[in-house]
Amino acid sequence: MGRWRTAPTRTHCRLSGLPRGTGRQGGDLQTGRPGGKDIVERLHDYLERPFLPGRRFSSPADFKAQLTGFFARANRRQMRVLSSAPADRLAADLAAMLPLPPVPPQVGWHHSTRLPRDHYIRLDANDYSVHPSAIGRRTYIHANLDRIWATCEGAIVADHERLWARHQTTTDYKHLVAAKRLPPRTGRPAGPTPRRGHR
Repeated sequence: MGRWRTAPTRTHCRLSGLPRGTGRQGGDLQTGRPGGKDIVERLHDYLERPFLPGRRFSSPADFKAQLTGFFARANRRQMRVLSSAPADRLAADLAAMLPLPPVPPQVGWHHSTRLPRDHYIRLDANDYSVHPSAIGRRTYIHANLDRIWATCEGAIVADHERLWARHQTTTDYKHLVAAKRLPPRTGRPAGPTPRRGHR
């Protein structure tokens, strides 16, 4: 998100536009000041103790489904520090919030590159196939928590479910068939180029 320095503080360019869009001001937490970090750390501690032990997850979607059900029950419990249940305060919290900005902020991961000859793109140590018709052309890659897709001149040339394991390769069958029809010097249908130390 950013890096703390004595002067000036460096924040990621995409993050810096978010406070302006919501009419608020952003700030950076310094090292050794737990006042603001406690909000996140206490939540992590809460998840590690009552939620995670003994559970199994088959996918990120399964993790989110179980977490949603867990919080639905947990937020109805009476909390001594609040003298009420968190769910009872939700309406007041929503009423105190500012309205959303008219233009939603850009979220997710975005990158552009020229598609290499092996017609694979790499994100978080995983490889995803792209249609070979985009080889050598400017390709725009987009990703969120669920999917990764690529476009070239406005057309979708790849669309995959995002992988959360590492060093995995996913290939669309249509991309494989199209790659086998290419001349040997145009594409390499055998798969993505391995990186040293990975394969």
